[in-house]
Amino acid sequence: MRCPAGHESGATDYCDVCGLAMGAAPADAPAAADAAADAPADGACPSCGAANPANALFCEACGYDFTTGSMPRPLTPPPAEEAAATIAAPVVPSEAASPAPPLADAWVAEVWIDPDWYADQKSTDPLPSPGLPLVVPLRTTSVLIGRVSRSRNISPDIDLSSDNGISRRHAQLTTDGSRWFVEDLGSSNGTYVGDAVGGLPTAPVPPGQKQEIMPDDRVYLGAWTRIVVRRATPGEL
Repeated sequence: MRCPAGHESGATDYCDVCGLAMGAAPADAPAAADAAADAPADGACPSCGAANPANALFCEACGYDFTTGSMPRPLTPPPAEEAAATIAAPVVPSEAASPAPPLADAWVAEVWIDPDWYADQKSTDPLPSPGLPLVVPLRTTSVLIGRVSRSRNISPDIDLSSDNGISRRHAQLTTDGSRWFVEDLGSSNGTYVGDAVGGLPTAPVPPGQKQEIMPDDRVYLGAWTRIVVRRATPGEL
């Protein structure tokens, strides 16, 4: 079957490539799929002409999506005080129109500053105070993890701009409604998954491949970031 974004999927409920619901394709889906198929093999962006690695999923200059043939959703500039706050800590971006279907159940991502992961990465950036986690509501079936870039029109659903080890488009979380998966989007420093009782993970998730996040798993990325995906507690949202 083919999803609304033009991916071939073996699933009948949600696309196992991008996480979109398997329904009737929007009017512009064929054009998007054609644009993706026409993308040059050498990595030149068909939107702006910028050079990219041959295996890039997104254009680093303008944000063009090589897999769907579409541009990212527009970024709504936040108020000045919110922009200043991104310097100190990760923030929850303002809600924007997302092409992914909304979640039926309440889920959240706990974003932790992990001193052990920081020590393992040997980062030269100063470690922020760990403190309590930032709890980010997960409102759609496809969630982008990364750092905000106004010049490249990138507005992640989980904004980790304070961690310089995070790529602009680092990873994607997707769900079928009950299980969550993480996919590395060709990040510079990789995405790792480990359980709560073992040691820190050492093998990154292969870029472009989805890995299921088990109930006790943690996602590690960047210089100090650890993410736990869980159902929201009653009244938490």
